[in-house]
This record gives sequence, structure tokens and C-alpha cells, in this order.
Amino acid sequence: MTYEPVVTYEEAVQRIHSLGLLPLAPLFAEYPSLSSLTPKEHWHKDDELDPWLWRSSLAEEGIAAYGKFVKKKALLVSREYFPWVHRLLADSRSIEEQYEAGLLSREASKLYSLIEEQEGIDGRALRSQAGYGAKEDKKTFDRGLLDLQGCAAIVISGTKEKEGLAEGKVAWNSSAYETAGQWMKRHGIEPFEGSVAEARELLVTQLQQHASPVALSSIAKALGIPGI
Repeated sequence: MTYEPVVTYEEAVQRIHSLGLLPLAPLFAEYPSLSSLTPKEHWHKDDELDPWLWRSSLAEEGIAAYGKFVKKKALLVSREYFPWVHRLLADSRSIEEQYEAGLLSREASKLYSLIEEQEGIDGRALRSQAGYGAKEDKKTFDRGLLDLQGCAAIVISGTKEKEGLAEGKVAWNSSAYETAGQWMKRHGIEPFEGSVAEARELLVTQLQQHASPVALSSIAKALGIPGI
């Protein structure tokens, strides 16, 4: 399939609405990504045409959920599709129950509790409060966040600038984290109340409109949808 290029933020919004799923980098076979649709020379220019900055705006404005939901890779999911994807990836049990059942790590459970208490918490603050501030603890911290995103328990809800910098000093903005339930509530997105099977059917029906059979099979495998 041929996909039209994306140059402006407004075009990116339209493309996410039409595709439903849009990874930042190539992720699914025969399927576009934000990097493949946009001019390479526009990335990391820190201006309105920089796709790297769009991902935060899309999440902050409730246009798409953003996180490393599949294969530990960043994925934008439209507000229409996210309730279905959330239903497929999320466990019906609470985070505490998942931890007690051995399905989630201790660090993931600890991080979720902090995020739930401070929705939209800055990643730097989260790492510090969780006790993973040491350099050797970064992998543990990152692993916990990946676990929570992989089961759609949390989303990256935007970015925050580092506070308290001396004049003239600069630092990378930090990701902000929010529970998926709160992100949906804040943006007026209703959770999907149907079964997992119904969520699969709705998602596949929509994807069939713009994904090749190969792409559909690749997406289905990543989301754990059998028989495609």
C-alpha cells in the first residue's frame, strides 16, 4: 500500500485518525511509521515541523495514547482505537494482584503506585522517589516502566521541562507518566466494556480498511490476536 507523506502536525493528526495505529519507527511489516512518513531532515530540529516533538503534543491533547505498548517500541494509538488496544493488553486484575501472582515485578508495582498517586509525574521525579536514582539502577527503572506500558497500565502523557536550571543551562525534557485510566478519563475517552474477543473483532475490522494482509498479520501477532 502507498501512504501519503506527512509534513505538518495537522497532517499527522489526520493520519493517526485514519490509521489508528502509528509507530514512531518501523515496527510492523508493510506498515508505515511516523519516521517513514516524514522528511528525515525535519527530525530533532526543535520547531513546529519536528515530528519528535509531535508525539508529546498528540498525547497531551488526547489525540493519541503514546507509549511502548508492543515489543518495547513506541506506538501512537488513536483515541478511537485505544480502548480496544487497552482491553487486549490490560489484565483484569489490579496491579497488586498481578504482582502477587508473579505477573509484574516489584519495581513495576512500586512505580505504578507512585504514578497513581501523582498522575502526570515527571520521569526524573519518579525515578528519584522510587529509589532508582543511582546510575546502576537505571535499567531496573526502565524495565519497570516497560512492564507497565506493555500491559497498557500507564501511558506517556507528555513531557516536562527540567525545573531549577541556572540561567543559560539546558537539559532534555523528561517524559511524564500517567495511568491509562486517568489519561482516558481526562480526555473523555470511555473504556471498552465489551469482551476481549469483541475488542479484537472491532480492531481487526478497522485495520483491514488500510492495512495489507501482511501488515494485519504483523500487527495481530504483536497484539496477541490469534488466527490472522
